[in-house]
Amino acid sequence: MPASDLSIRLATVADLVAINDIYNYYVHHSTCTYQTESETMEDRKEWFHHHGPKHPVTAVQRGGEIVGWGSLSPFHPRAAYANTVENSVYVRHDLLRQGIGGAVLDDLLARARQIGHHTIVAGIDGEQAASVALHSSRGFAAVAHLKEVGHKFGRWLDVVYMQLILCDSGRHA
Repeated sequence: MPASDLSIRLATVADLVAINDIYNYYVHHSTCTYQTESETMEDRKEWFHHHGPKHPVTAVQRGGEIVGWGSLSPFHPRAAYANTVENSVYVRHDLLRQGIGGAVLDDLLARARQIGHHTIVAGIDGEQAASVALHSSRGFAAVAHLKEVGHKFGRWLDVVYMQLILCDSGRHA
């Protein structure tokens, strides 16, 4: 199925079970998240309620079911970082390489620009070549490679930080 049959909208509390199911698959099967224990629904609800107009969570639907999600989250709690966000993109594991992740990221970039964010940062496991390639294809540049900062599945993991500056004037708030 082509990515054109997707709809992306702001997520609701009713979407959280599907969002959590998608995420928890990766907790146990992938290094794309460094979380090692399943996310509980209580924690997922708390996470959701910490998002809002400046930090949206989106749900991706195909044929009436949630097939992916995305979010913009605060990069750092200190006030000077208020216009910098971190993106997350998750696609149901059995639907990879169908353009869903690209559609989610494109939507997040448009929302970030509309909101007025200045910079988006992505922290990506060094083994996640598809995620690095996706972000590169949207103009993100690798700005840091941190060696052996995560430990999961019995091995040390590297994180690649990628960044996209959304507005080219560079000096306005």
